[in-house]
Formats: sequence, structure tokens, C-alpha cells
Amino acid sequence: MIHKRLGPIARRQLLRRDLLKGAAGFAGAGVLAGTFPRLAAAQSGEWTLAISMRSLANPYHATFAAGGEAYAESVGAPFEVLITEGNSEKGMADIRALLARTGGKLVLNVDPNDSPDARVIVEECQRAGAYVVTQWNKPDDLHPWDFDPNYVAHMSFDGVPTAQAVAEALFEAMGGEGGIVALGGILSNVPAIERKIGLDNAIAATNGKVQLLDFQPADWNETRAFEIMQAWLTRFGDDIKGVFAANDGMAIGALEALRQEGKAGAVPVTGIDGIEAALFAIEAGEMAGTVAWDPNWTGGIGLALGHAVALGEIDIAAEPHEHREFYGTGIVVTPANLAEYRAMDAALDFGDFWGKSPGQIQYRG
Repeated sequence: MIHKRLGPIARRQLLRRDLLKGAAGFAGAGVLAGTFPRLAAAQSGEWTLAISMRSLANPYHATFAAGGEAYAESVGAPFEVLITEGNSEKGMADIRALLARTGGKLVLNVDPNDSPDARVIVEECQRAGAYVVTQWNKPDDLHPWDFDPNYVAHMSFDGVPTAQAVAEALFEAMGGEGGIVALGGILSNVPAIERKIGLDNAIAATNGKVQLLDFQPADWNETRAFEIMQAWLTRFGDDIKGVFAANDGMAIGALEALRQEGKAGAVPVTGIDGIEAALFAIEAGEMAGTVAWDPNWTGGIGLALGHAVALGEIDIAAEPHEHREFYGTGIVVTPANLAEYRAMDAALDFGDFWGKSPGQIQYRG
């Protein structure tokens, strides 16, 4: 079981540039596993706050962890990070162990490795008396109000319109026509499913002007994306006019393969997540766009909301459904608005649980 104590951020109001610096440091921490001391279990009835996610090496997840730690620092609470390493069984075993070690005095903000994992995690937390907020992945028929009060909320982003919008930015950069290749995430993940739907919608709207040469899942993995892109360049060559990637990590992997062939910039690439490497690639003319989520918000607000419920500050069962399953807001970033996006002040108010939400999560059957 891996429990890492992250370095202090120690500021309640955080700016985007500070979080990006912190995320880079956390990414390094993911590589240097075991270099951080283990945080002691909560004592005297104190609630332990924890994040569970796939990998600190992923810049999105690193910033997610940074937001979580920022909240923990602001209230002086014990904080831990659990890493699944893409292994559902490991993720659930680590959560069970932490529940046992804290005696159920746990507030958990979790991005489940796979959608079915969410149900097991929620049931384990309810059984132990812990409080849990899930991110991104859960079955459509699993709802927080069916597990009151322990299943506090589910937070996500609507991947269909944003994926469609960033795909349209890709097509525009290609001149509106030609063949593309596309890299998907883990096929059972809700975000991967939504982003593929958004891509398909964008392609259909071109009335045959844009063709999908091939689609392959790269499981959110940069190295896997690099390998797939290398094979595509051999197979399709100059027929590839653009590359759609369902996250920025895979986009950067594809971009590296293009760089090795001297095609970076000539073949536009889009990603999703808004990580700093993608923003630099947009600035350099190598990427046509990305979608910036707000992982510091999901990391921090997810824990803040769960903690408020655990402390009795909010009667979550009395809240409307739009406060239990809610979207955040994604921003499509292209060369046209990159400077404006970078200038945005993203101060995080841990008391404003729903101010950044555009509404309740909708299911598409």
C-alpha cells in the first residue's frame, strides 16, 4: 500500500500558476515512489482526508492531488494520497486498509480506476462510516442519495460537447478536411466513452469531409500513444492530416512520434485536460487545442464538501440532486484564446462548493 505525504502548499487561495508548479513537483514524486514519509493515522477522533487516483506521474492527477492537499493544509487535517497504478484491485485494497487504519474516520475523494469500482468503494465507505466523493467514473445507476449520508457527491465534466468542440478545432486547423487518427482512453471509463461520442459527432457534422482512418484505445497512457502513433505513421503516412487524443498525455505521446518524423506542427494534434505541456505545445504551434478542466477545484472542493458533511456542517441528504451529482466547467483552449486563458485568475474558494458548476449531470442511456 502506498501512502505519500506531499510537500506543503500552505495557501488557502491558490493561483493556477502555483498549482502548475506544484503539479510538476508531484509528477516527480510519482517517479520517486517511497521518498515521502508516511503520514501518521488520525488521532483523537480527527478525520483523515485522502485522495485516491491512478498516478502522480500524470500531470492532471498531480494537480488533482495538489488541490486536495491545499484544502487539507488550510484546515490542518491529516492528508494522504493513494495510487492505484491502474490496478482496480490495488486501489480498493488500499482504500480498505486506510479505512481500517483510521477506524472509518476518513473523508475520501476518489477517481475510481474503472466505473464498476465506484460501487464497491461507496459500499465499503458506508459500512465503515466514512464519507466519499467520487470523480469522473461510476455506473449510471449508482447515485449518492441512495447511500445517504456517506456517499456525499459525484463530480464530473460533460465530455461530449467539449470533445466535439476540440475536435472541431482540430478540423479547422487541418483546413476542414482529410483523414485523422484518434487515441482513446480506457474503454470502460465514462470520460473515454463521452469523448468518443463527441469526436463521432464532430466527424458526422463534416458530411464526409473528415474521415476517421483508425481509432485505438491507448488507456490514457503517453508511452502507449507514442507506440500507436509510430505504427500509424508507418501505415498511413501522409494520409494523416490530424490527430485527436482523448487526453493530453496521449496527445504528447503522439506529438513526440510526430517530432521524430519531422511532422510536428505540420500535423495538428488536439488533447484534453489542459496540462502545462499541452499549453506549451499550443504556444509552439504543435497542438491545435486542448480542453482545460479544473483538477485543483475537483481535488480541493471534493474534499472540502466531504469534510463539511463529516463535521455536520451540511445536511447533505437535504441538498437537491444537482448538488449531489454535478458538472464542472471545461474551457476549450486554442491558439486564439491561449493568452486569455493563461491570464485567468483561478483562486480557489473552498467554501463555494457549487459556484463553478453549470448544473446536474445528465445521463445519455
